[in-house]
Amino acid sequence: MSEALCVRGLSKSFGRPVIAGLDLSIAPGEFYALLGPNGAGKTTTLRMIAGLMRPDAGSVSVFGRDVLANPLGAKAIMAWLPDEPLLYDRLSPMEYLEFVAGLWRVEPALAKSRAEELLETLGLWAHRFERCEGFSRGMKQKTVLAGALIHEPRFLLLDEPFTGLDAASARLVKEILQARAQAGAAVILTTHILDVAERLATRIGIISGGRLLAEGDLAALQRQAGVAHGSLEDVFLQLTAA
Repeated sequence: MSEALCVRGLSKSFGRPVIAGLDLSIAPGEFYALLGPNGAGKTTTLRMIAGLMRPDAGSVSVFGRDVLANPLGAKAIMAWLPDEPLLYDRLSPMEYLEFVAGLWRVEPALAKSRAEELLETLGLWAHRFERCEGFSRGMKQKTVLAGALIHEPRFLLLDEPFTGLDAASARLVKEILQARAQAGAAVILTTHILDVAERLATRIGIISGGRLLAEGDLAALQRQAGVAHGSLEDVFLQLTAA
């Protein structure tokens, strides 16, 4: 089976290097957390993987599909959740999901069934016909997540997906993402909540200055940071202190 994600030599500059020769590999079913300080290049990396920004150099493939040469084919099996939920505020959640499903050419009856299941699961059923303009940040975040999942993607990219969620909603989203990974999808997310990354991720990458400083599970990161029994926070601060 091909890798879920294969990134080689990824580079991007905005007057100065933001990503510098980054290599990443993620396996099907893997839950990967990409961590780094502000300005480390996390969001830029995800946007290039998602095909929303063209790299200056390097290659990106998702389940064997070249993101640069075949962007539509790659995007068809991906979901992108930005750090700011982007919705059509005049639509209701049900209308929004019908619209997104149409873009992905999901058969209408199947789209309706999936939309109903997602709205039920995410606690939005009672609000399914209300306009999104009156929603809280957390409700908008859950609606956008439902839209990202409507075509059952095999690869999920999530930029700070827990921002604005209360504790109950955050737990629910974690369970949904874990279930997707257990079903064989690959998940990559960024988060500043280190204990969330420590609990959820099967593997963690830490970047700074556009370069991958360390990668692995917590034990591997502890060895690379020279912090024998430290928490992920200890490891993160040690590696990014320079």
